[in-house]
Amino acid sequence: MTEPTRQEVDAWPGLTVLEFGASWCPICQAARPDIDAALADATAVKHVWVEDGKGQPLGRSFRVKLWPTLVLLADGEEVGRVVRPASQQAVQALLDQALPT
Repeated sequence: MTEPTRQEVDAWPGLTVLEFGASWCPICQAARPDIDAALADATAVKHVWVEDGKGQPLGRSFRVKLWPTLVLLADGEEVGRVVRPASQQAVQALLDQALPT
C-alpha cells in the first residue's frame, strides 16, 4: 500500500489511528504489543501504520518527531496523540478520548 496523502487522510470518515514509525525501530517494536492490545477491541477505529522517515510528507504534515507516534483522528481532524506510548493504558487513554464508554 502506498502512503496516503494528507488530503486523503483529512477526508477519511470516522475514527482513525495513524501510527507513524519505522520497521527497524527498536522502540516501535517494543511498543507493538501494547498498541496491538489496545486496538484489538477498538473495532470502530481504523488503524493505519505509516512507515515514516526523513522527508516523508505525511509524517512531516503531522509534525512527527519521535517514533512511534499515534495520532487519533475523528473525521480527518486530529483529536489526540501519544508519542512513544510506554503501556497499553497510554494507548487506551488516547482511544478513550473519542470512543463512547
